[in-house]
Amino acid sequence: MSLFFRLASNYFFYFAILGLTSPYLSVYLDAKGFNSIELGEIFAILTAAKIVAPSLWAILADKTGKQLLIIRLGALSALASFTLLFWLNSYWPISFALALFTLFWTAILPQLEVLTLNTVRHSSKIYARVRLWGSLGFIALAVVAGQVMELVTSKDFTFAFTLMGTLILLLLLISTLRIKSYKKVEQKQHSTSAILTKFTQSSFVIFFISGILLQISFGPYYGFFALFLRDLGYSGLAIGLLISLGVIAEILVFIFAGFFFRAFTVKQLIIFSFAVTAFRWYCVGIFADSVWILSLTQLMHAASFGLYHSASMLFISRHFSSAQQSRGQAIYLGGVYGLGGAIGAYLAGVLWLDGQGATSTFLVASAAALLSTILMVFFTDKKAQLKTGQK
Repeated sequence: MSLFFRLASNYFFYFAILGLTSPYLSVYLDAKGFNSIELGEIFAILTAAKIVAPSLWAILADKTGKQLLIIRLGALSALASFTLLFWLNSYWPISFALALFTLFWTAILPQLEVLTLNTVRHSSKIYARVRLWGSLGFIALAVVAGQVMELVTSKDFTFAFTLMGTLILLLLLISTLRIKSYKKVEQKQHSTSAILTKFTQSSFVIFFISGILLQISFGPYYGFFALFLRDLGYSGLAIGLLISLGVIAEILVFIFAGFFFRAFTVKQLIIFSFAVTAFRWYCVGIFADSVWILSLTQLMHAASFGLYHSASMLFISRHFSSAQQSRGQAIYLGGVYGLGGAIGAYLAGVLWLDGQGATSTFLVASAAALLSTILMVFFTDKKAQLKTGQK
């Protein structure tokens, strides 16, 4: 098996579990009898785990240089934690099991990103093509789980959800055993003060806060989108296909990422992504009963996630030194996706009102994305003003 496919399989299974949990965890919890406020609280707990966990794992990775060991440990422990759901039914035990799963699952991606970027020698083109396999994994499970939701009863879906997640995590663990560590060049160790300086630079602060606002805007989408469509009368297959449509658009961005980075700067791409996202949530809130408009908003996921994520990865890799990459990735993923996701999930749960507040919740999300767009205008990092190939 080639190096490319060994790396790609890890992304495939890692994001396959996301393709199951991101759209359908709300359906699973709803079938367990929890209300929208409880769902929002659980989502907030899970995303809060992403704030602390990546940094702790990254410090361990940077100190030991054992990225691959941490990836494997994370996969094994995530599998063990997720299987607990077979025997749990009440609020706190399920919350604990999911939080434990998240704690270990978040150990994987920052280290996998660093390992992949170093293995492909920071080629944005090769990285994008490896990363798109993650999108394929997401699509596969989003469609399969949507169809399963259509075919089984609400009670049976809770078992099917847990079974699918367990099998995917088992395959992820197996795939981590087939990759190897890159040959690490000895680097001069940087002091803690050196990396703190990188974190406190005004450009990074603006990048960080605007990213948090964007993730806040994703709260109702990640937490309630599948439930929202189900309540509007969309079939399970239609829900899976609509969610997959967004990821297909995301894949196209990963394929042509090299072109975008040659033609536009990181700052331009991020501002565009934020502005499109603000418009997207407005349209979802107002026109979700139109399958055609909803399909167009899903195509906007190409910018909302694909373009933004690729541009952010490029900025992080440029902003931090080689010895700081794990901690830089962890602060970005833990802070932006963790803190922003936790706030967004909790707010969405409070505003959702078991579906009665769906429109206003998406309008609030649109406002958050618009604010991030305005803030990013003031982003002045010199490296972010360069196109790929410029010096």
